[in-house]
Amino acid sequence: MPYELKQVFASLPQMERGVAKVIGGDPKGNNFLYTNGKAVIIRNIEEHTQFINCVRFSPDGARFVTAGADGMMNIFDGATGERIGSLGEEKAHKGGIYAVSWSPDSSQLISASGDKTVKLWDVGANTAVTTFNMGSDVSDQQLGCLWQKDHLLSISLSGYINYLDKNNPDRPIRTVKGHSKSIQCLTVHKNEGRTYIYSGSHDGHINILCCLCDVKTGENDSFSGKGHSNQVSKMVINDGGDLVTCSMDDTLRYTNINKKEYSASDVVKMDVQPKSVSAAVGGLSLAVCIGQVVLLKDKKKIFTLDNLGYEAEVGVIHPGGTTAAVGGQDEKIHLYSIQGNTLKDEGQTLDASGAITDMAYSNDGAYLAVIDDKKVATAYSVADGYSVKNKFYGHHAKPVSLAWSPDNEHFATGGMDMMVYVWTIADAEQRIKLPDCHRLHHVSGLAWIDEHTLVTTSHDASVKQWTITY
Repeated sequence: MPYELKQVFASLPQMERGVAKVIGGDPKGNNFLYTNGKAVIIRNIEEHTQFINCVRFSPDGARFVTAGADGMMNIFDGATGERIGSLGEEKAHKGGIYAVSWSPDSSQLISASGDKTVKLWDVGANTAVTTFNMGSDVSDQQLGCLWQKDHLLSISLSGYINYLDKNNPDRPIRTVKGHSKSIQCLTVHKNEGRTYIYSGSHDGHINILCCLCDVKTGENDSFSGKGHSNQVSKMVINDGGDLVTCSMDDTLRYTNINKKEYSASDVVKMDVQPKSVSAAVGGLSLAVCIGQVVLLKDKKKIFTLDNLGYEAEVGVIHPGGTTAAVGGQDEKIHLYSIQGNTLKDEGQTLDASGAITDMAYSNDGAYLAVIDDKKVATAYSVADGYSVKNKFYGHHAKPVSLAWSPDNEHFATGGMDMMVYVWTIADAEQRIKLPDCHRLHHVSGLAWIDEHTLVTTSHDASVKQWTITY
């Protein structure tokens, strides 16, 4: 017998031999798969003018609802497949409907739409009881919903999960915020006795996690306003209380961490894409861009190095603000002295084992730690003319992130091997290994809360906190 292969978008009802049931619909909204208890039949329908995005049976199996990109919802008999009616007047929503969810008693349902609303429906009366207005931004479009016992939940395009309040439709009871894209970087800052974790992701979003309040619940806050439009590659807190971030949108952005609001005036447009950013005392910032190294002061560019003769990858400023170290693909660290508003090349370079992937000065400025693509971590003693203090081996794949402990005696590295190592500066053999920190992706960022607490991020869009015992 001839048949046609269709994609089916519906949860299957409980089947009974000899009892007719509709078991699914194709995405164009032209057909239903229908069983009469003996055979499966493709049945034409004409109730929707655009794609059907969702088909859901009521818990009692008596009815099912179809929701489409045309903003319409139709109710059908669960046994015969005959249309009972539609919800709303001409259309249930002004935009496409992406999800529906029934109440446990099968008398009501909620629908989530691209018109930035969620509606609560009385199915028997074919009317909307409540309309939840979720906002006006594009990211406030509603892509999913769930009726779980007494809880009504929706998911916004931003990835936020909203707990809806029937008594206050314009304000959710709770909104769970978090990353929906891969996390690229993070930093930690202490403010008024609390520690905050800042993390930036591939879509330009930055989340704020308060360790004391939110680490167990996973709730995040974020900055209001318009931020980066592309991947946040690096971030650091400067001495002025600004979160300094560089992005693939070719900008550096300075965001006051107390106001929690992006400022359009504190954005520095770079000539080319920045890869790395560092900060030091006196309002200094160092941006390493494609083919350039840029020195900034008080949120303004003051000096640019072009024609480097090597491809710079990452740069850091000594905590004292006197030296800038830039690591390149040429397997060297180039040292520049900061003299007033200029960077002066003193001709001093440090040899590494491979192309530099990340680097950082210890908090007291005594050491410079560097990792490279040959899986080697190297610590240089600043006071001894940047002589090699120790070399550290252990990663099975390229390490890509590095962070110093507040005790200045240990530093952590994270790699493409999904491992984190905590190294002891005085003894290369003394190390702590954290295997499979993020099982599916590499460790993209590291930061220390205190000398015994390490935070890691990854492309799995999660933030993890680790207790380190020496």
